[in-house]
Amino acid sequence: MSEASYEHLFTGSEVKVILLKEHLKKFDIIPVTRNESESGRVAGFAPAVFNQIQVFVHKDELEKSRAVLENLQHELDNLPQE
Repeated sequence: MSEASYEHLFTGSEVKVILLKEHLKKFDIIPVTRNESESGRVAGFAPAVFNQIQVFVHKDELEKSRAVLENLQHELDNLPQE
């Protein structure tokens, strides 16, 4: 993933990220995720914040992605905390 081509959209739990990804795919937006907790675990390091996954989208799709996130935000806020 070229850092210059993608923008950060969201950081949250795995459950929230899965829900967001499914909604983005309905609009033909394919997000890229980064799970530093899992990467650190595999490498033998403790993560700074456990179970927080970052979602990135292509810069060209950022506005549309933000609209999807905004429409989904109420549902994400009401999911149980992990």
